[in-house]
Amino acid sequence: MIRQGFGGAAPSVNFSTRTPETPINGRSPSDLTDEEVDGLRFELAKAEDEIQTLRQVLLAKEKYATDVRRQLGLSPLGNIKQNLSKGWQEVQTSGPYLSASATLDDISRSSAYVRTRDGFSQAGHVTTSVLSNVGVAITRRLAEMRNLSHTISVPTMRHSSTFKSFEEMVGTVKDKVTSSADMSGFERRSSRHST
Repeated sequence: MIRQGFGGAAPSVNFSTRTPETPINGRSPSDLTDEEVDGLRFELAKAEDEIQTLRQVLLAKEKYATDVRRQLGLSPLGNIKQNLSKGWQEVQTSGPYLSASATLDDISRSSAYVRTRDGFSQAGHVTTSVLSNVGVAITRRLAEMRNLSHTISVPTMRHSSTFKSFEEMVGTVKDKVTSSADMSGFERRSSRHST
């Protein structure tokens, strides 16, 4: 029984590795006789017909495979999911993946990693606290300055106690952030030398 897409004999295929720049029998393409040019044109037409036939055969086989998949209840999306799942399982059981996973587990349990993580966490908390305090203080000072600017000029405002206390507060916050960062660096350097 011949099924659609599987019947018929395949045409003979003769692939040539010649390119237009490659000399034919040691001669360049411009040195060909009319008879040789006609022969090559015939070969080209024959090759193009074979290509067209192969495309038609491939299309028929693809349609047949699609029909069989549909009859089996397989969808393209289901195939993709299945292939991805199978591929991920193969990756997870591969030697390099298992080795990398074990190495990462070892690193995450190391004392250096734990100290670094804790140091970053502490620095994050300190920075968050400082920035929060700065935000509140700046908002408060700007509100005071806004109220003050309605009653006095800018040069006078610069010499006011509110503006000066604002400058002092910004300087203090800067010093705290700088010393906190310096202290974290010192603690990290100290812990490196002690290990």
